[in-house]
Amino acid sequence: MLLEQDFLETHSIDSTFKKNLEFLLSYGTSAGADFVEIYVENIDNTGFLVEQDKVTSVNPSFGKGIGIRVFLGNRDGFVSTNDFSKQGLIFCLDQALGMLGLAKGSNSKNSFQGLKSLNDYSINKVKLAIECPTLKESTNKVLEATSLLKKHGRRADVRRGSYSKTIQEVLVASSDGTFAKDLRLYQSIGLNVLAVDKEYRSSIGRRIGSTEMPRALLDWDSEDTAKEINESAEKMLYANFVQAGQMPAVLANKFGGVIFHEACGHLLETTQIERGTTPFKDKIGKQIANKALTAIDEGNTQGAFGSISMDDEGMKTQKTVLIQNGILKTFLSDRAGELRTGHKRTGSGRRQSYAFAAASRMRNTFIERGPYTPNQLIESIDNGIYCKSMGGGSVGATGQFNFSVEEGYLIKNGKLTEPVKGATLIGEAVDVMPKISMCANDLDLAAGFCGSISGNINVTVGQPHIKVDSITIGGR
Repeated sequence: MLLEQDFLETHSIDSTFKKNLEFLLSYGTSAGADFVEIYVENIDNTGFLVEQDKVTSVNPSFGKGIGIRVFLGNRDGFVSTNDFSKQGLIFCLDQALGMLGLAKGSNSKNSFQGLKSLNDYSINKVKLAIECPTLKESTNKVLEATSLLKKHGRRADVRRGSYSKTIQEVLVASSDGTFAKDLRLYQSIGLNVLAVDKEYRSSIGRRIGSTEMPRALLDWDSEDTAKEINESAEKMLYANFVQAGQMPAVLANKFGGVIFHEACGHLLETTQIERGTTPFKDKIGKQIANKALTAIDEGNTQGAFGSISMDDEGMKTQKTVLIQNGILKTFLSDRAGELRTGHKRTGSGRRQSYAFAAASRMRNTFIERGPYTPNQLIESIDNGIYCKSMGGGSVGATGQFNFSVEEGYLIKNGKLTEPVKGATLIGEAVDVMPKISMCANDLDLAAGFCGSISGNINVTVGQPHIKVDSITIGGR
């Protein structure tokens, strides 16, 4: 009788539903587990790609499953399944218990006291899916955007647009009494152009992402974005290659924050302490950056791509000050991180889906605004580079980074001069952080995706314009 009904057949969490979860949690703790967590997910995604003026692919997908994790001491076992039957779920739980050498009946004591009342973060979100654009409205909007790339780009040779909409229902039940539910809506828009003139090439792209904003796509000013992209592409088309060397740099706001996210943010996750790969392990309360730098990670900014009402362990999201005036204040921590490192949970346990165990991950991560204008940063440099837009890159395990500059300009005597291409920013977090000496007052955020131990998740990066006193520029 127990658990034979599908957990997500109905959106109502009735007494039978709760008893089903409590049966599993009691089963796990009575087998000797210190802690048992059940993560239930129902996900609906629609994505499509537009190339030139045609929709070339549409990719709808649905997913439903459960992830079960058990802890014994500081060890854990995790198994996932999309078999919602009683037998399937017990088999899944037995596998997780077996990873820790536990089995049903191995412990007569049962510490589980029952689930608390449901903490329902989804209660005011039931209209999110209904208010989203239809597939026809979505495709028409992105087709319009790629057409505008052609309209505003004399050299626009290849034009691409993409859109993704994800509706995710999650529920977390744990043996400490946690019982929480959420409904999430994510939308992401990408627009790219390749400008070509004979042997000259330049490629520029932008991504816009939102959380729980049903009209984000329809309200998007696609013409403004198309103009911005084409303007950048044409400036870079005939740019000279930059000369390699060591020089000061100004990094623009928005996606410029990707370097802090990748090179430093990951080093402030407790998963990196567990792996022994962060140089900041024993630096709490110590100076790791210039006094001009304060860095935040939070999940509260309305509409931001990395915002969440609760994390994937059922904890309410919060604001976490990572670095304050250059002093390391805390790490991002999940349940396993708290257990293994002693750093308290920060509402940062995140995962791609039910097929992954949660891990400490970033949400909206950014460098705080400072007292200067962007022009004051540029005016403070005699000979350097302005990085208006960042491209892709790579990061080593301990914070070594290599990022391309998508759109860059030389700075001469405090003024922007000629555009340059082929620039790469090369460095290491421990060396670069103390050299961020000025932060402007124009903080802004940009959407992105982050891959790590618990899969790919939505995040936001950001910063104001910042000045780095000296950094290695790769070029010719």
